[in-house]
Amino acid sequence: MAGPGLRLWHFLVLALLLPGTMLSAQDETNGLPLTGGDFPVAAADTPILTVDLERLFQQTVFGQAVVEDYNAERRALAAENREIAEALRTEELDLAERRPDMDPAVFREEAQAFDEKAQGIRRAQDSKEAAIEDDLARAQEEFVQVVQPVLGEILVDRGASVILHQQSVLLSLDRIDVTDEAIARVDEEIGDGAGLRQQ
Repeated sequence: MAGPGLRLWHFLVLALLLPGTMLSAQDETNGLPLTGGDFPVAAADTPILTVDLERLFQQTVFGQAVVEDYNAERRALAAENREIAEALRTEELDLAERRPDMDPAVFREEAQAFDEKAQGIRRAQDSKEAAIEDDLARAQEEFVQVVQPVLGEILVDRGASVILHQQSVLLSLDRIDVTDEAIARVDEEIGDGAGLRQQ
């Protein structure tokens, strides 16, 4: 997602296969004319559905709650960073004001200590930011796991064999896209997922 900088899952391709629905290459081509490259021509009723995982995450109440948790953590960290920056600035100015009256060796010692302190704080805050991003990535993966049963229901209801992540499909018909239906069902069956989200 562009807003919160989500690491959305271009690497995830969701495939839900029903037992007994996999066809061999020979079965797939029986009765189908072949092209010059020996590729079977897909039947009009091919049992394939697609879902846009990014939109499913962005537009479900569950996904939006995850994003709000993420944004709240980012806001809290930003406020903490501002407070730390102000405190360090005050400490730096105090050291600069005392410098004329300080022994040069003492000043160098205190300046070095301040620099090491500032760098240590910076590393700690960077680690906190990385942890927030990692939490979001895990939450996105958990989201996919949680909604899979709902997608499985759609799979069965539509009599399909597989659901593919829409972004992994080069070209498809709108009628095989079940994203809107998935959003509605996830909202109805899972809601904001309060009991499922990381706390």
